[in-house]
Amino acid sequence: MAPTATTRLHDRPDRWRNGAIWLLAVVAPIGVALLLVPGREHLSAADNALILVVVTVAVASSGRRGPAAVAALVSAASFDFFLTRPYESFLISRQADITTEGLFVVVGLLVGEMAARGRRHRRDAAEGRHELTRIHDMAERIAGGEEPDFVLMAVAAELRDLLSLQDCRFVWDQPSGKGAWIEADGTVRLNPLLWPTAVVGLPTRQVELPVRGGGRVLGTFILTPTPTTPISQERCVVAVALADQLGSALSVRPGPPEYRGNHRDDDDS
Repeated sequence: MAPTATTRLHDRPDRWRNGAIWLLAVVAPIGVALLLVPGREHLSAADNALILVVVTVAVASSGRRGPAAVAALVSAASFDFFLTRPYESFLISRQADITTEGLFVVVGLLVGEMAARGRRHRRDAAEGRHELTRIHDMAERIAGGEEPDFVLMAVAAELRDLLSLQDCRFVWDQPSGKGAWIEADGTVRLNPLLWPTAVVGLPTRQVELPVRGGGRVLGTFILTPTPTTPISQERCVVAVALADQLGSALSVRPGPPEYRGNHRDDDDS
């Protein structure tokens, strides 16, 4: 599925923000070190180092490991060049200054790693809430008596977004059992290998997702993945839950004759 204009507009602020963080990782330590130059004879090396550590931690708090490491390295270089004797030189005359510079790097990497983990946990939590909302909203639509045809279209649209699919269609057929498919626990199998979707995305040109209802398989979603787009197992679990919700809606009414065979969820329904 090609990105829409709205998606591209939403991506721009993230790119600008990431670029600004990388720029800050380089500029901020140098700028602060230059501000400290006039008072370097009055402040101890430990005081100057502490100020630059604060700068490193501030950049690392963005939750990105790369900028945190760069900020640590630039802070260490700035401390060495501007604030230790001999000035304006990368030579180091004291063993204590070597230790201080090593600590810059260690602090930057540690804080960056902790911030990155915190950022990832926050992102996972927000994603989890969003996926629960998908399931809850679909349950409300079904409980409200929405026609199975519209539930089918809604589930297909959710699957396209959830799994970053290029296409998604429904057929009133049993799964072929060949190629790739999503199992009930959200794992993806490929003849019959366990496929690492979180690393390399969904496999092959199409993946089958059974739709179960009333204790039997009613049909199958044929999913066309976007190549090399990572998909977590949690998202696959949500996909199974959405398919099962559709199955509960379809099980109360058999599919009409015109649905026997390939049925596209969007234009042909």
